[in-house]
Amino acid sequence: MVKHIVFWNVRNDDDKESNMKEMKKRLTSLVGKIDGLYSAEVGFNFNPNGYDLALYSVFKDKEALDGYQVHPEHLKVKEFVHSVITDRCVVDFEF
Repeated sequence: MVKHIVFWNVRNDDDKESNMKEMKKRLTSLVGKIDGLYSAEVGFNFNPNGYDLALYSVFKDKEALDGYQVHPEHLKVKEFVHSVITDRCVVDFEF
């Protein structure tokens, strides 16, 4: 199995909170739509010294993660996410 963990900072404007909620809704909605994506959790960081939110997701294997990256449903979510973030950090690993 593969864990895919992503951290983002969201643009600091009047829509920040609603954009974060929308990111969570869209990202977690991908479970059940993409083969091999077992789970997706999104959390908002309360620590002021870190990223604004995190995605913690689990995939069947690396091939499933590769498929997720190019899946049309994920690409729609990615387009929105990239329109509201300022930076991103990612870690993928097998376990």
